Amino acid sequence: MAARQRMTVSPAQGKGGWILSIDGAANTYRTKEQAVKAGASKGRQNGNAQLVIKGRNGRIQSERTYGGDPRRTKG
Repeated sequence: MAARQRMTVSPAQGKGGWILSIDGAANTYRTKEQAVKAGASKGRQNGNAQLVIKGRNGRIQSERTYGGDPRRTKG
């Protein structure tokens, strides 16, 4: 199974705006909504990705996975 691509949306420190980091590369967006939409689009294209969305305080608000996400536990 191919490695899962990890993407993170977080606030741009001191610059305003939001950063979408994809495996070390970063793009800056004016709004959080734009960054999340771009990350979701990339996740769907890749087919095996994880999108972590952080708030202004730096804490994780939500996490999304795209593609096959096999469960190892019942439930």
